This record gives sequence, C-alpha cells and structure tokens, in this order.
Amino acid sequence: MRFLLDVCASSRALYAFLEEDGHDVVSVVARDLTASDSDILAMALEEDRILVTEDKDFGELVFVRRASHGPIVRLVELTVAEQVAAMRDLLKHHSSQLTGQVLITVGRGRVRIRR
Repeated sequence: MRFLLDVCASSRALYAFLEEDGHDVVSVVARDLTASDSDILAMALEEDRILVTEDKDFGELVFVRRASHGPIVRLVELTVAEQVAAMRDLLKHHSSQLTGQVLITVGRGRVRIRR
C-alpha cells in the first residue's frame, strides 16, 4: 500500500513500521511543511496514497465541503506506540476497507469506518 503521513502523524516509529511492513511511505514533512490540508488531500489523491493524520479538519473537507479524496485514516488521541499498534491492527483486520472514498477513525479500542 501507499501511504502519505501528515505532519502530525509523521513519527519515525510509524514511518519505520509501515516501511518495514513493505509499504511505500512518504511524509508531508519531507514534501512541504507549509502545505494546507486541501493541498495534502489533493497530494494523497493524486499519488493514490492513503492519508494518515491526527487532524480532524479533514473530516470537514470531506463531509462539509465535499472535497474529492481517497482513503483517510485519522488516529485519535493515541501515543506514538499506540499509533503503530493501531495501524498494525487496522492493516491486519481492515485492509480491504482502505480503498475509495473512506474515512477511518481509529481510537483506543475502536475503529469507525465512514464512506
């Protein structure tokens, strides 16, 4: 899979886990620290990447402004270690859901999938 890690979700641990698991990973930090949320959403869509973020503003872009998007994974109030574990579980149990226009919210003990 191809991932784009938002600035807020660009920990070395998460990046390393995804890369070691065989995924193509890019961080917004390496691309453009000044990119707006709209730019990041467009970048992920254009490059066919799953956007991983902590930022709830992407929900507004998707559901209120109806912005075009690909898969978005929002990690909610998780430590870096919990983010890695959550992504491991998400990939193990819900990888088939990581396609199309979907927003997956992952928190402690819960996964919410909205299309």
